[in-house]
Amino acid sequence: MIEQSSIESLKSTIDVVDVIGNYVELKKTGANYKANCPFHGEKTPSFVVSPSKQIYHCFGCGVGGDAIKFVMEIEHINYPEAIEKLASMYNFSLRYTQGSSDYSEAKRVLELIQKWYGSNMSQNQSSQEYLQNRAIAQHSIEEFGIGFVPDGQQVMAHLQSQHISLPQAVEAGVVAKGEDGRYYARLSQRITFPIYSPNGALVGFGGRTVNNHPAKYINSPQTKLFNKSRLLYGYDRAKDSIYKQKDIIVCEGYLDVIMFHQAGFKTAVATLGTALTEEHLPLLRKGDPRVVLAYDGDKAGIAAAFKAARILGSHGFEGGVVLFPDGQDPADLIAAGQSDKVAALLREAKRLIPFVLESIADMYDMSNPNQKELAFGDMKTYLSTLSPIIKDAYIPTAATILGVSAALFGSGRDNSMVKQQLTKGQTKEDPQWQSIFKTLIETPALVDDVVDVLSDDMLGSYAPLLQTVVSGNQEHPDVMRISIDEQIPVLTQKELRGALLAQLEIYYQRKFKQAMADRNIPFEKKVYIRNKIQKDIIPRLKKGELVAYESNIII
Repeated sequence: MIEQSSIESLKSTIDVVDVIGNYVELKKTGANYKANCPFHGEKTPSFVVSPSKQIYHCFGCGVGGDAIKFVMEIEHINYPEAIEKLASMYNFSLRYTQGSSDYSEAKRVLELIQKWYGSNMSQNQSSQEYLQNRAIAQHSIEEFGIGFVPDGQQVMAHLQSQHISLPQAVEAGVVAKGEDGRYYARLSQRITFPIYSPNGALVGFGGRTVNNHPAKYINSPQTKLFNKSRLLYGYDRAKDSIYKQKDIIVCEGYLDVIMFHQAGFKTAVATLGTALTEEHLPLLRKGDPRVVLAYDGDKAGIAAAFKAARILGSHGFEGGVVLFPDGQDPADLIAAGQSDKVAALLREAKRLIPFVLESIADMYDMSNPNQKELAFGDMKTYLSTLSPIIKDAYIPTAATILGVSAALFGSGRDNSMVKQQLTKGQTKEDPQWQSIFKTLIETPALVDDVVDVLSDDMLGSYAPLLQTVVSGNQEHPDVMRISIDEQIPVLTQKELRGALLAQLEIYYQRKFKQAMADRNIPFEKKVYIRNKIQKDIIPRLKKGELVAYESNIII
C-alpha cells in the first residue's frame, strides 16, 4: 500500500490545471479555465477548472472532483493507479508500506537500462561515427543521454545481471513477448534516445538503427508510463525557454531537436514518429506560445506540415510553417554552420492559415474550372472550422489564391455538389474501411501486413485507393482527403487487425450466400465453396487469423 503521508505530499505537489492541461486544451477565462468537457460531447465549453479551489466541474454533465479523480476518470483506472500515474508524471517518489508498484518497478527498470545504454556509447565505434558525422557534440550526447543498445542477447543478459524479471521488463517496454511465448529485446543494435515526460520522468526510448534495418526509427510501445501521442521529445528541456520566449519549434526528429538546442534554439521539440494530432494540443497550448512547424521540404514533410498547420489553425494557434529547402532538414543546415540561415527561415515562417490555403490550391489544377471548384469547396470547408472573426479575416486571402470573388465565400453557397465530386465513383463511405485506410496512410509499415488478405473484389470502390496507398503516393487527392479528415480515427495495430477481421468475415459470408444462390455454379463447386468458407476460412477468422486471399473460391 501507498503511505497516506506520501499521497498527501503528492497532492501538495500537483496542480489541477497542470494535470488536466495534459489531457484537455484549457483556455483562461477570468480566474478559472474552461474547455469542452472530455466526458461528454459538447460544442460550448461548460467544463471549468478552478486553480484556487484545485477542482474541476462540468456544468453540462455534472462530473467533478480533484486532479486524482480526473485521472481516474480519463484513464479508466482505480485510485492507487491514479496516484502512481500522477507520481510518474511529476517524477515524484512514493513510499509504500508493503509490496511494490508496477509504476515504481517500471521506472526502476527504465532508469537502470538507460544507465547501461549510456555506458555503451563509448564502446561502440559505429554509433560514435554516426553522431560525429551528424555533428552531434559530446556535450549534447551527455545532455540528452544518447546511448547505444547492442544485440538482443546482451540486453537479456544485462537484465538478468540486474535481477530484472522479464515480466517487469515487458511492463517497462524494454522487452516483448512473441507469439511463440519467447521474450525478445525491443531495441537491438540501435542508438538510443531517452524520452521523458514534460516533468522530467523517464518513460521510454527511441532507437535509430546502425545496421540498415528497414525500420530506421522505432519507439517504445504503449505502456502505463508511455503514450507517444501525448508526448513531445525534448519538451522537458525546452519548457522553461518556451514559457519565457513564448514560442515553440516543432520539428520531425530526435536529431533535429538536439541540433536545434546545440545551436541555441532551446524551444525545439518533436513528435515521436507520428504526425501531430489533437492529442498534442494541450501540451502545445501550455504557456500560449507561438508554434512554428519546422519540417523537411520533401513530400513527406510537406504533407505533415499541411496536416499539422490545418489542425493548429483550426484550434486558434498562432504560428507558422518553415519548409527547409533542397531536401535538407534543420539538422543538416545547422551541421553545415548555417545557423543564421535557420534563424532567418524561422523568422520568415509562412503563417499557418495562408499556408493551409495555398497547400489546398496546390493540390488542384487551377487552370481547370472543375478542379478550381473542388479547391473552392475544400477551402470553404476549412474556413468553416475557424472562428467567425478569423474566418472573415482570411476569406480575401482564399479568394485571391483562387482568383475568385470573396463574395462567393460568404454567399451561403451549397457545397454539396463539391463534396459529391470529391467522392465521385465511390459508393457510400464505409467508416471502418476509411479508418483502415487512414491507419495504413499514417503507418505505411503496416501495408505489407494486410495486402495479402485484400483483393479488388473485396474492396469494391476502395480498390484504387489501396493501389495508391501501396505505391506511397501521399499527394493523391483521395489520400489527402482521408488523411486530413479529423472525423476518421487512426486505429491501433490491434484495432486494425480487428477491423480487417470483421471486413473479411462480412466479405466471405457474402460470397457464400452469392454462391449458394447462383444456379450457374455446379453442385460440386458449391460444396467446395461451402466447405472452404464455412469450415475453413470463417473459423480461422474467428480465431483471429488474417486469412490470405484465395482467388480460386471467388465467383
